[in-house]
Amino acid sequence: MKAHDGMYIDGAWRPAAGTGTIEVTNPADGTLLATVPAGGPEDVEAAVRAARAALPGWAATPPAERAARLEALQQILADRREEIAETITAELGSPLTFSQKVHAAVPIAVCAGYAELAAEYAFEEQTGNSRVLREPVGVVGAITPWNYPLHQIVAKAAPAFAAGCTMVLKPAEDTPLVAQLFAEAVHEAGVPAGVFNLVTGLGPVAGQALAEHDGIDLLSFTGSTAVGRRIGAVAASGVKRVALELGGKSANVILPGADLKKAVKVGVANVMANSGQTCSAWTRMLVDAERYDEAVRLAAEAAAKYVAGDPPPASGREVPPEKTTRIGPVVNAEQRERVTGYIRRGQEEGARLVVGGAEPPQGQERGHYVRPTVFADVTPEMTIAQEEIFGPVLAILKYEDTEDALRIANGTVYGLAGAVWSENEEEAVAFARRMETGQVDINGGRFNPLAPFGGYKQSGVGRELGIHGLEEYLQTKSLQL
Repeated sequence: MKAHDGMYIDGAWRPAAGTGTIEVTNPADGTLLATVPAGGPEDVEAAVRAARAALPGWAATPPAERAARLEALQQILADRREEIAETITAELGSPLTFSQKVHAAVPIAVCAGYAELAAEYAFEEQTGNSRVLREPVGVVGAITPWNYPLHQIVAKAAPAFAAGCTMVLKPAEDTPLVAQLFAEAVHEAGVPAGVFNLVTGLGPVAGQALAEHDGIDLLSFTGSTAVGRRIGAVAASGVKRVALELGGKSANVILPGADLKKAVKVGVANVMANSGQTCSAWTRMLVDAERYDEAVRLAAEAAAKYVAGDPPPASGREVPPEKTTRIGPVVNAEQRERVTGYIRRGQEEGARLVVGGAEPPQGQERGHYVRPTVFADVTPEMTIAQEEIFGPVLAILKYEDTEDALRIANGTVYGLAGAVWSENEEEAVAFARRMETGQVDINGGRFNPLAPFGGYKQSGVGRELGIHGLEEYLQTKSLQL
């Protein structure tokens, strides 16, 4: 596949400071897709320097002009939607239909939303004799993950651009190709040189250099809670602001009387989407004792329909329509071993394996595939009910009454997302209000790209998307007149 052999810094593609490279492979079959440069501290230094030089001019650019650049960016992403989807399918392994409908489409919607916000947001307001100004926080260092590679870039870059910030992006090393496509789109949209800069590289090298750099004012990171803790500690030493979107172990609570068939079907689909590599996935399904066995049966039937397979057209193969892939491989061998290790741990601790298992799917031994897996008889203290697995693994737990369900739902260190199902919407909302989590879907409520997204407890600090996401990139000044 097409790849740049340099870094996008100060409005141009420039050679990397070193000679190291990163191999980007297709997780479906292990073939080499491309190589990109493995940047280091010198590349980060050049990118931060360019971002700092561009900051005064971009911060002073009228919001309407920043909105116009975002509108242009949104249109370019829309025009290149198929290319984006095929690139993500190739480097992540996501089925092409999911890449089209989610990986490519959602960032376009998010970008459009921030174009509107940039034009409409009140960057100044009067409070008594004070004029309150909302100004850009400065230079943003963004470190993004591989699981939703373009969405996580746009969720940081679009509000940063709208706020008047400049940025240095270090994308995940597994999915750098779509980050390069985004840099091309930024350039084509007429965003001034230095406002956006891209450094590809490894987390412990380029990522750490970015986190430690004194020229960064805000560090925005999406990834695991363990890495988030380290980044938070590094940022604290330099009194940098941080926005951290971290792990989750979200509960899907099915209250008595809810539409069990629908709740289970949607719940399984939520866990299996993106091969389970979603931080907000409802990986714990909570069902009352009376309907527990039926829920397990329904979940097993639903999960069995998610046959792991090759996600065309990443390697040019054609698949008959009746065999369209619903779930692809996980991103790499390390991730496969992590997920299958949790599956084995669940069996060792006494959970009942209903569907799936740690063995590779039949006929898919070559790629990084994991069987869609469902566990029953899971208790709240088990590892698979407490730790983020980040794979297509569902744990079904039993509760005795709604207070017990609430205790189990809130009984992890995480609080990113969740779901509640009830025949009575008011009952569901009342339960959701008591959940210690940042976002709750009621009876299958649709994703809203304007709603704030972020976690409670160890699921993170700050919010992304919508007006709350914009305000992460602003700081406040008051003028007394």
